[in-house]
Formats: sequence, C-alpha cells, structure tokens
Amino acid sequence: MPYTYRCKDYPGMEACPGSFTAENAEEVMKHVELHARSAHGEDPGQWSQEDRKQLQAMMIVS
Repeated sequence: MPYTYRCKDYPGMEACPGSFTAENAEEVMKHVELHARSAHGEDPGQWSQEDRKQLQAMMIVS
C-alpha cells in the first residue's frame, strides 16, 4: 500500500510543492530527506526523533 508525504502539510512549508509517494514509509522518508537537504538546506541528520515521528505521522496511505 503506497504512502504519500506532502511538504506543504508541514507547518511553515505551505508554499512548497514537494510531494512524494512510494511503496512504503521508509522509502518516502528517504525522498523527504533528500528533498529537505536540496530544497530547504536542512540536514536530516540533525532532526530529532520527535521531528521524524511528526513527519511519519503526516504520511498518508494512498
């Protein structure tokens, strides 16, 4: 069952058009990390466990 994450759903990222769909949540998270690094200049290695849990909770089963 595919999972989808939309960057615009994250607080403060409403203008971002990034959207990622993959077969599982782990694969989506890899895309989210690459996107955060390249589009937003973030270092996913600095994300807390709470940040990661929030991102995972925002994924929808599509």
